[in-house]
Amino acid sequence: MGDTCALLGLDARGATLLRFTNNAVYSLATAPVIVRIVGNRALRHRARKVVAVAEYFARCGVPAIRLLPGLCQPLHVGEHVVTVWERVPDAARGATPVDLAHLLRQVHRLPPPEGIGAWAPLDDVRARVADAEELDPADRRFLLDRCAEVDAALRTLDFPLPTALVHGDAHPGNVIVGPEGPVLCDFDSSCVGPPEWDLTPLAVGRERFGDPPERYRMLAEAYGFDVTTWPGFPVLRAARELKLTTSVLPILRSHPEVRPELVRRLDDFRAGRTGTRWQRYR
Repeated sequence: MGDTCALLGLDARGATLLRFTNNAVYSLATAPVIVRIVGNRALRHRARKVVAVAEYFARCGVPAIRLLPGLCQPLHVGEHVVTVWERVPDAARGATPVDLAHLLRQVHRLPPPEGIGAWAPLDDVRARVADAEELDPADRRFLLDRCAEVDAALRTLDFPLPTALVHGDAHPGNVIVGPEGPVLCDFDSSCVGPPEWDLTPLAVGRERFGDPPERYRMLAEAYGFDVTTWPGFPVLRAARELKLTTSVLPILRSHPEVRPELVRRLDDFRAGRTGTRWQRYR
């Protein structure tokens, strides 16, 4: 991060690490700037797509985080791939499912752009499994077999909503409420695919994590479609749960505290338990 700031003439001192899963995200203390460093080698290719989606949203006027102007991004700093963003000033409230629904409706109405890539929700799961730290060989084989099963089921679905640009990881945590209103962030999973996928995360949160039912109800009502009433939802849920389960694989060695929850989720997969409650990784 220091090398990136030095390259841009920014001061890295006092920067705050906001998040570190697939990306290390820093907020600078001395400038309204966010520095995002891809932490998983297998997912570095997504940085170009993230930039393309951000630029498309800017051209279309979609409320979303904006790239720091005047740079050709993504940046390649040593062995790292980096994107740099304008920080959204803090607002007085957090994002709601209604905020998310209104933003998703704007995104889904856009003509899908070229070059973003087609929906392939399990590609990053396979990449994480391939690059996983300290994953038991039996778990590795199980996860790859599970991916193949869910992928085959996904190909049989007949989606009721028209294909669109989708965010890919749509939940209120990827909405920031700034002084001018809610804006979307985190475009790593954006693609051209079924809008139903963007309604799945909150539905899975209700089913698997025991989130308050009104959260998903608010989203469905504001968006105008309830994905949980569609017969294909269980397959989308299975794909989402695979993504949620494997999200910690790239950091398993460095964050051993997540292993018990990972083991529990794998046990539930193997036993076919869909009604058990999970805890979010911390």
